[in-house]
Amino acid sequence: MGKQKQLVMSRFFAPKPKTPDNPSPPPPPTTSPSPKIAATVSFSPAKRKLLSNQLTTASKKPKLSPHTHNPIPSLHQKFLDKLLEPTPIETQQPSPSIKALKKYTPLEQQVVDLKNQYPDVLLMVEVGYKYRFFGEDAGIAARVLGIYAHIDHNFLTASIPTVRLNVHVRRLVKAGYKVGVVKQTETAAIKAHGENRAGPFCRGLSALYTKATLEAAEDMGGGVEDGCGGENNYLCCVVEKNLLVEENKDCGKIETRFDVKIGMVAVEISTGDVVYGEFDDGIMRSGLEALVLSLAPAELLLGEPLSKPTEKLLLSYAGPASNVRVEHVSRDCFSEGGALAEVMSLYEYLGEDKLVDDGKRMAEMSGREKHHPAIEGIMNMPDLAVQALALTIRHLKQFGFERILCNEASFRPVSSNIEMNLSANTLQQLEILRNNSDGSETGSLLHVLSNTLTIYGSRLLRHWVTHPLCDRNLIHARLDAVSEILGSMSSSTVHHDLYFLLSSVLTTLGRLPDIQRGITRIFHRTATPKEVATARKAVQLAEENLDSLMHLYRKQLRNRNLEFTSISGVTHLIELPLDVKVPLDWVKVNSTKKTVRYHPPEVLSALDQFQVAKEELMIICQTTWDSFLRGFGKYYLEFQAAIQALAALDCLHSLATLSKAKNYVRPTFVDDSEPAQIDICSGRHPVLEIILHDTFVPNDTKLNADGEYCQIVTGPNMGGKSCYIRQVALISIMAQVGSFVPASSCKLHVLDGVYTRMGASDSIQQGRSTFLEELNEASNILHKCTHRSLVIIDELGRGTSTHDGEAIAYATLHHLLEQKKSMVLFVTHYPKISEIKARFPGSVGAYHVSYLTSKKTADDATDSSSAAGEDVTYLYKLVPGICERSFGFKVAELAQLPSSCIRRATLMAARLEAAESGKLGDDKERMRFIDQQDADQISESTPMANEFRELLLDINSAVAGTLDCDGPRFYERILNARERARELLTKFLPSGSHS
Repeated sequence: MGKQKQLVMSRFFAPKPKTPDNPSPPPPPTTSPSPKIAATVSFSPAKRKLLSNQLTTASKKPKLSPHTHNPIPSLHQKFLDKLLEPTPIETQQPSPSIKALKKYTPLEQQVVDLKNQYPDVLLMVEVGYKYRFFGEDAGIAARVLGIYAHIDHNFLTASIPTVRLNVHVRRLVKAGYKVGVVKQTETAAIKAHGENRAGPFCRGLSALYTKATLEAAEDMGGGVEDGCGGENNYLCCVVEKNLLVEENKDCGKIETRFDVKIGMVAVEISTGDVVYGEFDDGIMRSGLEALVLSLAPAELLLGEPLSKPTEKLLLSYAGPASNVRVEHVSRDCFSEGGALAEVMSLYEYLGEDKLVDDGKRMAEMSGREKHHPAIEGIMNMPDLAVQALALTIRHLKQFGFERILCNEASFRPVSSNIEMNLSANTLQQLEILRNNSDGSETGSLLHVLSNTLTIYGSRLLRHWVTHPLCDRNLIHARLDAVSEILGSMSSSTVHHDLYFLLSSVLTTLGRLPDIQRGITRIFHRTATPKEVATARKAVQLAEENLDSLMHLYRKQLRNRNLEFTSISGVTHLIELPLDVKVPLDWVKVNSTKKTVRYHPPEVLSALDQFQVAKEELMIICQTTWDSFLRGFGKYYLEFQAAIQALAALDCLHSLATLSKAKNYVRPTFVDDSEPAQIDICSGRHPVLEIILHDTFVPNDTKLNADGEYCQIVTGPNMGGKSCYIRQVALISIMAQVGSFVPASSCKLHVLDGVYTRMGASDSIQQGRSTFLEELNEASNILHKCTHRSLVIIDELGRGTSTHDGEAIAYATLHHLLEQKKSMVLFVTHYPKISEIKARFPGSVGAYHVSYLTSKKTADDATDSSSAAGEDVTYLYKLVPGICERSFGFKVAELAQLPSSCIRRATLMAARLEAAESGKLGDDKERMRFIDQQDADQISESTPMANEFRELLLDINSAVAGTLDCDGPRFYERILNARERARELLTKFLPSGSHS
C-alpha cells in the first residue's frame, strides 16, 4: 500500500473532535499553519436509513463468537458504521453515554495537557525507544518526514526511532516548524524504585528548536544535513513607528510626507553575534530591504503593530520557497519604559556569571550597586532598538538562550562610520552575494573571493564583502596583511615557512567542527561531554558484587571456565548447554539449538542495584559538567576574540590566495585631501574573467572630481556597456574590502557609497510596477549619494514612453552633476542625453563600446537577416564618442523573431528616423510609401519576391537619406521605385488592393 493511500485511509478513520460541554469562543489566531478546509455532506434520517438498508441487504450472515455466540461485526460492517455515523452538530450536546466512551489513556492525557500548554509547538514525545507524534502533529510529520501515520486509540499517531531524533528535528525545523521534544524525566530503573512505580512515566518539554536556535541547542550542534551548519541563522526582530515629516518647498507651501522609523535587533544565537540599529525609511522600505538581504535571517520576529508596506516586504522575503519562519508578537506591554525594564532585569540578574553560587551572588549584590557593565551601553541605544531587544529577550527565554545578549562586546551597530552600507539594489544588481540567474552563490563576487578553509572564516568574509571599509587606515592595514601573506607564498623568500605554517594551521582547523559555534554552545551550557571518567563508590561496589557472584556459580556448576555473556544488549547472562540442570529459580532469557541463557535471581537483584547506581552517577556527572560549563562563561569573550582573529586570518589568506592565482594588483588610495577620483588601468570584471578565461577585453576608467567625473556610455545592444560599469563598481568594492583587484594599476579615493540603478523588474507582491521600481531606485540614489560616491545608472527611463523616459533620464543626470557632483557612469540608448556636455563643459565625457560593421554578401541577401543589411562585430573596447545606433535588429535575429517581423520593424524604424530627422521636404512628406503589409502578401517562393524586397530597401534607403544624391535625383529615384512597385503589385495582388 502506497504512502499516499495510507495517509488518506488514516485521515478517514480519524475520530471526530470532541465537543466540549460549555462551548467557549475560539482562541485568537496563532502563527501555526492555516486550518484545513473540509466539506461535510449530511444525510437526512430517512435517506440514511434507506442507504443503510440498500448497502446491507445482500450482506453475508455475520460470524458468531465461539465464547459468547454473539455476531462478530465484519470489517465491511465497521466501515459502513463509520460512514453512516451521524455528523455531530456544534450546538448539540453529546449524551453522557457517548462522552463516557471517550477516555484518554494516561499517555494521551499527558499529550493533551502538553498541547494545551504549547499550542504552537510541534511535539515529539519520547515513548520507550521511539518519539511519537499525536493528532495534527502526526499528520504534519507524515507529510514532511515521509513516515506512516495511523489511528491508535483516540489520536492519529506516527513515530520515529530515538537514534534518528537529530535528523528528523532538522528536517522539521528546515520546513519552518517550531519543534518541541518531550522526554521522559525518569528512567525505568529509577521509576521501579520510586513512588511513581504504578503510574506512567513522568514527561516534560526538554527542548525547543527553530531555525535560529537549532545550532545552539543541546544534541543538535555541528550538523550539516539538509543545508544546516555553515550558514548564518539570524533571528531578526523588527519594530517601527510612523513619522510625520514636513518639508518646506520653494513655492512656499509645506509638503507632508509620512515615513517610518525602524528599529531592529538581529542575533545569531549559535555564534553570539548581535546587530542592532534604528533608521528612517521611505515608503519603499529600501533600507529595511538592504538589511534583510545582507543578514539573510532564518527567522523574523515582527513586533506589532507594523505598517502594511513593512509587513509586505518582510512576508515577501519569507515566502513559501524560503521556509523562513515568521512569528508575530505584540509590543503593547512595553509602553512607558516597559522595554527598558525588561532589558535591565536580564542584565542585573543573568549577567553576573562570575560568581557560581547564587546565594553568594545575591549576598554580594545586596552590599553594592547592582550594575552590569553593558547597562550603560543599553541606555545609549535608540528607543526602538531597545524595544526590539526586549522582544528578543522575551522570545529567547522560552529556549533558555537569553544569556547570549549579556555580552556587550558582541553588539555591533547596523551602520558604522568605518563601514560602507551597500543598498539592496547594489547587492542584487552587482551580484555581490548571489547571481541573478538561479539565485545561487556561484558566479557572485563572494564566490570569487571565497577561498576560506574554515566555516567561521567564510561567515566573516561574507560580512567583509557586504560591508566594505570606509576608513583609509583600516583598508591599508588589511592590504598590508594580504601583501605579507602574498610575499611569503614565494618559495624563494625567507618567509616561506610562515606561509607553510599558516596554511597547515588553517587546513587543520578546517577539518575540525565549527569551533565558534562550539564555544558558544558551551556558553549556553548545551554542550555535552563525549567521555566522562568513571567515578564516586556505588558503581564500583555494584560491579564487584556482580563479579563475586561468578565464583559462586563456577563452584555450583563445577565449571572453572564459566563467564558472563552479553547478547543483544542484555548483560550478565550465564550460557549453558541444553543438558545442564540449573536451579528452578533461574530465569531463562533466550536459547539456541545447543545452549540456553539464564539470569540467576542474585544476578537480577545485583543488576537492578547496578542500574540504579549508574543512573545516579549520570546525574552527578551531569551536575559536575554543568558546573564546568558555568565556569567557562567568564572566559567566553576571550575565546570568542581568539576565534574572530583566526577567522580574520583565514579571510586574509583567502584574499592572498586569489591575488596570487589571478595576478591581481594592490590598489592605491589617495589622501582624503585630494579630489575624489577613480583611475583604473586595464580593469577586468572579476567574475567574467574567470568564465571567459583569457578572452576578456580590459578597459580603462578615469574619473576625477576636478575634471571629468561623469561618463555617458552608449553602444550597441550586447556590446558590453553593463559589464564595463559593473566591473568599475566591483573593483572599487573589492579594493575597500581589502583585496587586491583585477587590473594592471588602480588608484582610488575612499568611497562612502556605491549606488546602482540597473536592470528591469517589478514587484508584484508589493504592488510595484517596473517603472516605479526604476524611479524608486533613482530617487534613493539622489537622496543618499555625495561627492564621494560612485553612481552607476543603466538605461534609466525605459519603463515608460520614449519622450518621458528620455526627459527623466536627462533630468536625473542633470541633478547628479549640478547638485551632487558624484562620480557617475551613465549608460543610455538616448544619444540626445550627450548634449548635456554643453551645460557642464569638461565634466562630462561621451564614450561608446566599439564595434565593426560589414555589408552582407550576395548569398546572405536572401535570408531573414537581410533586413538589417550588415553584420556587426563587437570589440568590447570603450572609446570616445557617441554611438547613434543600438543594432536592436541584430538582437532580434539572435532571439529568432520571425523574419517578416524583423523586416517590418526595420522599415518602421527607418520611417520614424526619417520623420524625426526632418530630412524629407514638404513634397517628399506628401509621398505615400508602400505598406509592408502588402509586400507580405506576395509569395516569397516567386522569383519576383526578392526583387520586390530589394525595391523596398531601395525606397527605405532613399527616404532615410543614406543614398548620396541631390534633391532632383532623390525625387526621381523615389518616383521610379514607386512605378516599379505598382507594376509588381498589379501582377500579384487583386484589383484595387494596391491603390
